[in-house]
Parts: sequence; C-alpha cells; structure tokens
Amino acid sequence: MIRVETATAAETQAVAAKLAALAQPGDLLLLLGDLGAGKTAFTQGFGRALGVTQPITSPTFTLAQQYEGTSMRVHHLDVYRLEQLDEVSDLGLPELLDDNAVVLIEWGDAIVPMLPADYLEVRITFGEGDDDRALECTPIGPRWSARKAALQRDLGGSGPC
Repeated sequence: MIRVETATAAETQAVAAKLAALAQPGDLLLLLGDLGAGKTAFTQGFGRALGVTQPITSPTFTLAQQYEGTSMRVHHLDVYRLEQLDEVSDLGLPELLDDNAVVLIEWGDAIVPMLPADYLEVRITFGEGDDDRALECTPIGPRWSARKAALQRDLGGSGPC
C-alpha cells in the first residue's frame, strides 16, 4: 500500500494524473471512499491526463459514462445504486476491459466478488482540513503488482511497496 496525502482537489487530481501515466488498456481501478471524499475529482484528473477533454461528471444516476481520451478510452462506473451483485453483469465489465480502455469504478468495494482479482484499489479518506485527503493505493493481482516500484517512485508516498 502506498499512501499519499493531498490538501486540495487539484492535488488529488495531480496524484490521479500520475497514476494515469502508468495505466494500460485493460486496467481496472476501484475507487473507494465516503460520499464526497473525491472519487469523481480523482477520475477527472485521471481522465484529463489521458487526454479526455469533455467534462467528467459523477455517473451516480447513469451508472456508467464513457470518455474518449487521446491515448485510450476511459469507462467511469458508479455502482453505489446497484442493489444486487447480479446487476453487475448488466454493466458488461469484461467487454469494457477489452475495449482499449481503462475502467474506474466508484464504490467498487461493494462488487469485489464479481470483479477480476486484478486491479488497483484507491481508497480516499478525509483528512483534518476541509480539503485534506489521504489516498491509499494498493495493487491487487499481477497487473498492478508488476508496477509497484513505478507506483512508489511516481507517487512518492509513504508505505511499503
């Protein structure tokens, strides 16, 4: 786990941009955190770093948004409103991961049993100040684990790699 602290939404977006630089087609990121923690702000920074020019908004009511980046497509899902695990199959996640794209799922911890065991968990928690956040990045499975050293180097956070 690598821990990075930020003091503004722009800093959170900058951390996301550093992760985007390491992203590859087929990658999955789970964004975890309380309501208002900064999951969508993270996705905005991540998407901008991949060349997305359209506004990135929370997909809470639509469940899924797709954005075209210059380097790859970004699928942004929010599973907060899903009531049953079997609803995950309706999202077509395997197809999204095979789509020369990276997939970011807000509230992804709720559907872990339905996901491939290969993703980067990004847990965002509130700090002491209004805009202070802590981001804990934990590689799960071989894809992101193979990039542990790059994650540690590029994020410069604390914690063992």
